[in-house]
Amino acid sequence: MGLLARLSDAVGGDERTPRGVALFVDGPNVLREEFDVDLDDVRAAAAREGELVTARLYLDEHASPGLIQAAEARGFQTVVTSGDVDVKLAVDVTRFAVERRAATIAVASRDTDFKPALETANEYGLRTLAIAPGMYGRSDALPNSADASVTLGE
Repeated sequence: MGLLARLSDAVGGDERTPRGVALFVDGPNVLREEFDVDLDDVRAAAAREGELVTARLYLDEHASPGLIQAAEARGFQTVVTSGDVDVKLAVDVTRFAVERRAATIAVASRDTDFKPALETANEYGLRTLAIAPGMYGRSDALPNSADASVTLGE
């Protein structure tokens, strides 16, 4: 019996076929002046992989109300945390992977901290996509751990 089947039995659920794309955006790392990133472009990059089942923008407590309002107007669920944005985002990605809540996990960041979360999604048989905000300061570790990668502005 495979890992997924054992987990499914343990929680009393059925193995289900995941659908759609779950997009997770590392706000402090992506929405920087030097990148000039438009959230619509991030969303479009993820949507090329399939229908979005969620689009979440993770922000720290210093995020302006205007940014939160603009993100929500573009269909993003904003997750504001007083702690480390990276930890909350990585935990949520891992939860989506384990619960098989999407067929594809897309992470928009230039931060290598999400490499283990993408690897976990891959272990659960999900497709993964790394979205980089631009070439500046981009690490190859995140795109190399994903099934596919996109660099905005290329």
